[in-house]
Amino acid sequence: MSFPLLTATAALPALGAVATAAVPAVRRTAAKWLALLVSLATLVLGIVILVRFDPGGDRYQLTESHAWIADFGVRYELGVDGIAVALIALTALLIPFVILAGWHDADPLETGNKRWRPTQGFFALILAVEAMVIISFEATDVFLFYIFFEAMLIPMYFLIGGFGDSAHEHGDEAAATQRSYAAVKFLLYNLVGGLIMLAAVIGLYVVAGNFSLAEIAQARANGTLHMATNTERWLFLGFFFAFAVKAPLWPLHTWLPNAMGEATAPVAVLITAVVDKVGTFAMLRFCLQLFPNASKWATPVILVLAVISIIYGALLAVGQRDIKRLVAYASISHFGFIVLGIFAMTSQGQSGATLYMVNHGISTAALMLVAGFLISRRGSRLIADYGGVQKVAPVLAGTFLIGSLATLSLPGLAPFVSEFLVLVGTFSRYPAIGIIATFGIVLAALYTLVLYQRTMTGPVKPEVASMPDLRPRELLVVAPLIVLLIFLGVYPKPVTDIVNPSVKQTLSDVHKKDPKPSVEAAK
Repeated sequence: MSFPLLTATAALPALGAVATAAVPAVRRTAAKWLALLVSLATLVLGIVILVRFDPGGDRYQLTESHAWIADFGVRYELGVDGIAVALIALTALLIPFVILAGWHDADPLETGNKRWRPTQGFFALILAVEAMVIISFEATDVFLFYIFFEAMLIPMYFLIGGFGDSAHEHGDEAAATQRSYAAVKFLLYNLVGGLIMLAAVIGLYVVAGNFSLAEIAQARANGTLHMATNTERWLFLGFFFAFAVKAPLWPLHTWLPNAMGEATAPVAVLITAVVDKVGTFAMLRFCLQLFPNASKWATPVILVLAVISIIYGALLAVGQRDIKRLVAYASISHFGFIVLGIFAMTSQGQSGATLYMVNHGISTAALMLVAGFLISRRGSRLIADYGGVQKVAPVLAGTFLIGSLATLSLPGLAPFVSEFLVLVGTFSRYPAIGIIATFGIVLAALYTLVLYQRTMTGPVKPEVASMPDLRPRELLVVAPLIVLLIFLGVYPKPVTDIVNPSVKQTLSDVHKKDPKPSVEAAK
């Protein structure tokens, strides 16, 4: 029996979460180091998956299958395609940086009330989220996926509601109220989406008789499983609604700015760079494979929603006064591009969307973590409270600039390649939609450059005059992300080689081919 690599990659952070939570309260530093070491070990396993995956091999590799709830056709089935491999690698890469960046975020607060915070719990919850996200990317049994798709809400709820950095703006009680509101809103939105999906999962079982993604997709492809048109459409809508909430897609997005605004910067990265990717990933894996006809039926409406997300998110980012909420609305715009690429139903669009998931994770992590370091120094999230930072903290300002430029998809940085592919793939089939979506690029340049100008340039405000530059630990967090942004911006081939075969198979599932060029190339 071969080593269960996929199970080990998800089980290691889960066991690490339990071990971290069990560390005595007086050994807070030991708990931090344990969590960091577990995350690094998980990264090693993620790299092993990356190395062992053969892009030219079977669709699902490193598979595991065991009986679980036999009476209901539920199996413990795991397998990865190129898209899942890329996102597992992204998750395993980002978690050590999240832990390092949040090294002091759960330390006891030195306030008049001496409010205690469970340091061990903070890092244990991060590892728990990592475990659930990884197994969500690996699951090829629909019911197994659903369990962890929903279960990850629990640790995220406590990370948002129990740990935050908004106490500097209001009294502790007011800050706690805002965090509780953000956490409850996050939970309710995603629970409603999950309950609707549960109904669709049950409906899928009634129709197919099992939960195996591979078996259902194969039965659909060879004609042994037929779904009535209306049945398929209702099941698709049940799945898509849950994924659109998680993504988040307009108009189901309103929980994200609250959650990212009230969470610590590392937890905000966990939300938008890791957890939200499960939604867009699941659109590719489940919506398109299980319900190809319904996916094509819903495409026009979904493309409109994606374009609205792009423009709406960017416009609201332009008007933000809060740094973290600006990044949140920018992420809504970026997720619009990802959904646009998925449902453009072209190889360029879907390759760009998958690459966008990876690149957005890296660029948002870089920008948000540097923003978190900035906010922790000044004690304010308001853009107006800054000015002239580049004169007193040039390294911090420089990394903030690169993160900002990556957010606006500057050529030479990683997000540019993915955004370009999404737009090319969309324009080749839906030119009007592609043209409208390009306005999101213009707006991105506006909100990112204005953000940098107002915080980093101009006269030095007295409150930032003594601001320290990035410390070694902070530089260790940011520098690798900056290097990756530049490397993948110049040479994205390592990622595209992994994801492209899976993208072609997904297009084949929905019986779509790339449109032929309107002008033939000269011979």
